[in-house]
Amino acid sequence: MLYHAHEMGRAAAMQWRWLTETNRLLFDHPFNPLAHTSAGRSLASVCDVFEDLTRRYRKPAFGLEHTVCDGEVVAVREEIVMRKPFGQIKRFARAAPRPQDPRLLIVAPLSGHFATLLRGTVQALLPDHDVHITDWRDARLVPLTAGRFGLDDYIDYIIDFLTALGPDTHVLAVCQPAVPVLAATALMSEDSHPAAPRSLSLMSGPIDTRRTPTVPNELATGHTLDWFRRHMVHLVPPPHAGCMRPVYPGFLQLAGFVSMNLDRHVDAYMRLYRALVQDDREHADRHRAFYDEYLAVMDLPAEFYLETIQRVFQEHELARGRFYHRGRRVRPEAIRDTALLTIEGENDDITSPGQTEAAHDLCPAIPETRRGHHQQPGVGHYGVFNGRRWREHIAPRLKTFIQQA
Repeated sequence: MLYHAHEMGRAAAMQWRWLTETNRLLFDHPFNPLAHTSAGRSLASVCDVFEDLTRRYRKPAFGLEHTVCDGEVVAVREEIVMRKPFGQIKRFARAAPRPQDPRLLIVAPLSGHFATLLRGTVQALLPDHDVHITDWRDARLVPLTAGRFGLDDYIDYIIDFLTALGPDTHVLAVCQPAVPVLAATALMSEDSHPAAPRSLSLMSGPIDTRRTPTVPNELATGHTLDWFRRHMVHLVPPPHAGCMRPVYPGFLQLAGFVSMNLDRHVDAYMRLYRALVQDDREHADRHRAFYDEYLAVMDLPAEFYLETIQRVFQEHELARGRFYHRGRRVRPEAIRDTALLTIEGENDDITSPGQTEAAHDLCPAIPETRRGHHQQPGVGHYGVFNGRRWREHIAPRLKTFIQQA
């Protein structure tokens, strides 16, 4: 019933949003004398902030229309390479043919935010790579007729995606996908699959959360699986296409994210209010660019959410050598020809240092010359794949590793 109450609350707030927007337009109109007073600007700013806080944030666009290759501006267009019910592969096709560039599949996390959260990741790698990304679908939009989607299905999707892209594909798994992508690589390696990744880069992923557990890790182990099922799983209400599908709602995930740094978010909106009063459009635009992405969330299939909690965070199956895919034991020690790079952030409070590096202990057959680890000083979880240090330090390290592989 929580999901239904959430939707009813949004519907009830709609009239207040209309009223607020009308007042904002009134007090912000240049022909209104009040618009040029401090009181008028304050009222318009309050209305503006209220609109930001109460609207439903839709899936953002990547908006990457150009890149720069060898000093030349090159147009970029998005293509769908493969589409499945719960996700698709999106390619950022460059107008100038560059067949020598490595093909790269970025596996975006299925953890509440859309793949566009990795816009900065794609942007930094686009000049030197043929970039593809997994574009996961909001579970509330997937009809019940599409069936379930659990952790085993996720691994199947990764194998299908790599098979579609073909041999010599490099893979970058960001955060949550590290475990299923490593499992898929192990299965493909053991089967001598021709499309097994040429290289695998795991970025801030929960390979072994027993190492220096973080607050989210302790939350997962501090409650039973039944507690998560009773409190975190809800049915999608009408009129959404996925009506009656059990999901972990995106708004609950967002509430968890916000509560971890509540003071920071409150301060951000106070600064937005002051910027609007002072007509500081540059600050307001920066704020909205971040929060338009941060507040856009998606629902997760309940099966995938619960199985990830249980198998990755509670039972640590992969780290303990007890991870099975459809009855078959996953053997990371079978990975021999795929180069392995792990990347972590020094100040990561979601996936702490050491949790991703643990992948090297699970893959002893990879030669030392084809493995590497990078810990970036001074960055948290988000800064590992976005921002200045990502562009200036981590991305060059990743590019070099892919080229050498």
